[in-house]
Amino acid sequence: MRLQLTHALQRLSYHIETIYLFTRSDYKTILLPVTVFSVSASSIFQARALVRTLIWTWLHLLQANVSNQTFSGHEDIVNKPWRPLPSGRVTVHQARGFRFFLMALCLGVSYFLGPKIAVASLALTAVEVLHDDVLMSHHPLLKNLCNVGGYLTFEIGATLSMTPTQELDGTAYTALTCSALLILTTITAQDFADVEGDKLSHRRTMPIIAPNGSRWVWGLDMYSGCGFLALGTLVGLRYFCFRDPRSDRSSYVLYNAKVKC
Repeated sequence: MRLQLTHALQRLSYHIETIYLFTRSDYKTILLPVTVFSVSASSIFQARALVRTLIWTWLHLLQANVSNQTFSGHEDIVNKPWRPLPSGRVTVHQARGFRFFLMALCLGVSYFLGPKIAVASLALTAVEVLHDDVLMSHHPLLKNLCNVGGYLTFEIGATLSMTPTQELDGTAYTALTCSALLILTTITAQDFADVEGDKLSHRRTMPIIAPNGSRWVWGLDMYSGCGFLALGTLVGLRYFCFRDPRSDRSSYVLYNAKVKC
């Protein structure tokens, strides 16, 4: 009996670690920034709503990552060999089955929280299908548009979850508009660290098409604030001066901090 219990706990630990590895690279780039955005854009802060928002965001992050990684296993062998698929923890068939389970789970949880949140969940699923199944991720412009859609649906769903009335006010709409424009024009930042793997997938990202030109970042005017300007300058200089994958990954974390400021 004790042996069976030990074996069961080992299997549970193994599966928990596998789920963590699906989302490991995006806690600092999605979960934390989106949660901070939702708190900032919401008119009222409640601790219970924060917990609800964290759970909603994490579940949808898991869904998005499983969806993406079922199509990127071969490039992850180069870029992120510790992920569940390239490391052999799960098969493509198992990951795709898990993906469809998560789609249903996320939509069900969202509908329970509110119909508008369910619409955001459904929209995120549609973006994932366009990005992964329709292969929009292989085109530099369409990939950026999918990223805008993905970030916006995350931010809308999280903000609605944080707001007791589940209504977006003028502040939220302004924040979403600014976020969309920033992401559209700068999301190329996430592709620098993955150039070698993207080449294996025959993706045409901006760092592949224009390895030097894509590292230029447009400046900010003086009214944007010294702190924001300093962080933006730091990110731009890091991308231009430090070009190894490890530095690009660190720069992408700073980029997410800048976007959500």
